[in-house]
Amino acid sequence: MPTSPDPPPTDPPPTSGLPAGPPPAGTPPARPAFLVVFPSIMLPMFLAVVDQTIVATALPAIAASTGAIERAPWIVVAYLIAATVAAPLYGRLGDSFGRRRMLQIALVVFLVTSLLCAAAPTIELLTVARVLQGLGGGGLMTLSQALIGEAVPPRERARYQGWIATVAVTANSFGPVVGGLLTEHFGWRAIFLVNLPVALVALWLARRLPAGAAQRLPWRADPGGLVLFAVLVTTTLLSLEQVQRANVAALPAAGALLAAAALALVLLIVHERRTPSPLIPLALLRQPAIWRSDAMAACHGAALVSLITFLPVFLQVVRGASPSATGLLLVPLTIGIGTGSLLTGRLVARTGRTTVFPAVGLVLATVNLLVLAMWADMLAMLALAALMLWNGLCMGTVMGVVQVMVQSAAGPLRLGEAAASVQFSRSIGAGLGTALVATVLFGALALRDPEAVQVLSALVHRTPATGGGTIASAVVQAEIRDAFRAVFVAIAAFSIVGFVLALTNPLRRI
Repeated sequence: MPTSPDPPPTDPPPTSGLPAGPPPAGTPPARPAFLVVFPSIMLPMFLAVVDQTIVATALPAIAASTGAIERAPWIVVAYLIAATVAAPLYGRLGDSFGRRRMLQIALVVFLVTSLLCAAAPTIELLTVARVLQGLGGGGLMTLSQALIGEAVPPRERARYQGWIATVAVTANSFGPVVGGLLTEHFGWRAIFLVNLPVALVALWLARRLPAGAAQRLPWRADPGGLVLFAVLVTTTLLSLEQVQRANVAALPAAGALLAAAALALVLLIVHERRTPSPLIPLALLRQPAIWRSDAMAACHGAALVSLITFLPVFLQVVRGASPSATGLLLVPLTIGIGTGSLLTGRLVARTGRTTVFPAVGLVLATVNLLVLAMWADMLAMLALAALMLWNGLCMGTVMGVVQVMVQSAAGPLRLGEAAASVQFSRSIGAGLGTALVATVLFGALALRDPEAVQVLSALVHRTPATGGGTIASAVVQAEIRDAFRAVFVAIAAFSIVGFVLALTNPLRRI
């Protein structure tokens, strides 16, 4: 009698992007990844982002307490420099020694240095502590992004990236409010002490993350690349700090710093081509899908940060809006970014399509910015708020999709390097873009009326107390208004370049 055929073998569950294979028979079902991965990754990301904004509100109190108001901006700049330098280093270390382990180390560094910041007796020691704190904060941002790629299948990563963008936007809005309340009621040291319980909870959650894949990249140090990269980041961010002073006298220093940054970039590329284990993975960045995605992240950062930087100046100087009204007008922008990121993440997870969403979003954002260039001085505040909401929705289509595309193209072994490349591209794009837009603003004024540059600087510094438009003639006000039209057109140019990059990216589906 013929025997019955053996049952067909069952395929194992898909493991793409997962840290381990299928569990052995008889083991209880694993807890849903969302319940473990989401809080473990989002809380460190929240800590890293909120710390960049919570300190800004406390700067006047810190300056008053230490008696060094001219050095207060260094408290913010020092953290940004250290965090940007640390990002690719943590990405490389995570790929070699385990991303979960490096996330825990970054959290411990962040926790200990928060205590040092709170205990600092002088602004010099506080600046040093902020450098050390940035070395932890840069790891939190990079490793949180990389761990999504390690623990979540490729298509589902888009959903998580949408949540990450929402967390980042929430932290940016949450930080100044909480920083002001803590400083007012408990003193400026409380803004650092509040990190401690949050970091402890994040450390406990990070220990519950599943172990990563056993296969890892070999580690070789690249001290020369690290030094050149640090010089590149430092000179770039310092040039941005000079430009943001809204003073024409600061432009030569900014130009010199940008030239130094360009030289450091050339030397870094030459060095990384020759070293066997480069800090900046040029071979990875040469892939069309990755370099186009990173360039799109840079254009997105340039457009978004330039808009957030110069729109308040426009509203206060040209429209005479109060600082509180200006702050309220930025709320729809942040809401739109978070909502757009969430919706885009769901669409990518459902369809697998990638580039179509940022392509559509960026072309719509370009149209929106051109509308601002033409009619921003005539639109009612409610109409401007609606435009900001729509602009945020359009801009939100980019942030998460870029990370998903870069991680998918890089492969599971280089998730840390991939995440770091996006973060670095966005930071450098934001810095260079803001500097370029400021040059457009000052250049447009200087070509028509050199005295208008001094008037603009005076208006900017008088605005917080008196509002704009009180010391400028009608002719100068018209010149300033026209210069801001050039500003919005320059920001739109970043968006249209990002649109072209999205349109030509070969990774259209995941």
